[in-house]
Amino acid sequence: MKKLHQVDLSKEAGHQYAVMLWAQQPEIRGKWPELALLHAIPNGGTRDPAEAQQLKRTGLKKGVPDLHLPVPRGSYHSLYIEMKRPGGKASKEQNWWIEQLKIQGNAAYICIGWKEAVQCLEKYLKLPMPERNG
Repeated sequence: MKKLHQVDLSKEAGHQYAVMLWAQQPEIRGKWPELALLHAIPNGGTRDPAEAQQLKRTGLKKGVPDLHLPVPRGSYHSLYIEMKRPGGKASKEQNWWIEQLKIQGNAAYICIGWKEAVQCLEKYLKLPMPERNG
């Protein structure tokens, strides 16, 4: 029996979950097996003060994008996506990270909703693979 997924598209996490469900489909993975490397960067959320302090000490940084695909395409090292639900806005820190990641040679985007994120992933993965030296 197929498991049904409860995706709450009123929340940013629901849109991110929809992206991950899309990326895990066998026909999508067959086309782009490198999507197995797509992962979340759990930077937000509510935590108790002790856990929050520990995470900050070990490298948690405000504004880091939600999703990362560490796969080079075209002239880019990798792809970062900051997810937003429709009506959501990027913070000052999130905009800073997107710009800095671009400066460092990554593709980095703010995507409104899961469909835009899927389009971004597809467009990125259709770029040519870079030549490998060595």
